[in-house]
Amino acid sequence: MVALSAIRDAHGPPSTKFCRVTVRIDPGLMSSIQTAAELELAQLIVQCLNLDTVTAEQISPEAALFGSDLGLDSIDALEVALAVSKRYGVQLRADGEDNRSIFASLRSLSNYIAQSRPA
Repeated sequence: MVALSAIRDAHGPPSTKFCRVTVRIDPGLMSSIQTAAELELAQLIVQCLNLDTVTAEQISPEAALFGSDLGLDSIDALEVALAVSKRYGVQLRADGEDNRSIFASLRSLSNYIAQSRPA
């Protein structure tokens, strides 16, 4: 939401030379905006899985990667893990205990990569 209001001179009508802009951003909206790293990762996912019904920009960072939202399956997870390993040098084990939370969303996978990436 953007609100504009004219600044009033103490002795006259509102000035047309200046205006004050107030911008309020819904916190819920901010959580759905991809970071540069998330966009790069989304592009990798779209490319490695040959997704033709969705673009990288359409993947919400908080949406579930597997199951209902994006609809990926366990085979897709293996392909994504391989692509992530090649691109970022981060190993994801097929039997990893944390896989469910790592692959929960684009944002959680991106955060995991950022934390686990070799220096």
